[in-house]
Amino acid sequence: MFRCGIAYPRCRWIVPLLLLFAIIFDIIAIAATSGWVEDEDAKSHYASMWKQCRGRNEHWDCKLLTEFSWAQAVAALMIIGLLILIIAFIISCVALCCALNITLLPFIGVLLIVVVILQVIALIIYPVKFNELIFEGHYYYTWAYGFGWGATILCIGCAILFCCLPRYEDELTGLAKTKYIYSSA
Repeated sequence: MFRCGIAYPRCRWIVPLLLLFAIIFDIIAIAATSGWVEDEDAKSHYASMWKQCRGRNEHWDCKLLTEFSWAQAVAALMIIGLLILIIAFIISCVALCCALNITLLPFIGVLLIVVVILQVIALIIYPVKFNELIFEGHYYYTWAYGFGWGATILCIGCAILFCCLPRYEDELTGLAKTKYIYSSA
């Protein structure tokens, strides 16, 4: 005999932990000084969410991207998304880890959907406008940009979980009857 299904009491700890990873990924993406975009050989041009630098060896000419309104919008959307994500994380810790409060779970799911919308918009605006205004050859979107997408994907998954978990209240509280699959031969 074996127990089938998900160990729902573990979701009480795993889902807030996934949100914590999303927060860490967002902070890495926002705070990175390079790593959003690099040119083909990664030696003459690179950019982060905040600035772009051109040059060779020790001679780099850096300019702030915040001169552009699109870059300000990207920064604002990413930071607002991070702040809402932190609020969702705190509420999820209260709702799942301290005392089980099922009524807060759909609200957390809605907050995460808002975070996903904000960050997807920011992560799409950046390459479109970068290619339109600054593009001079072949560029790669690199590790920090990838962390932004990683945080967004984690938020999508957690939003789905938070919207579905209220259906499994008995399983979360441990009151559900254990189901076994077995065959009698």
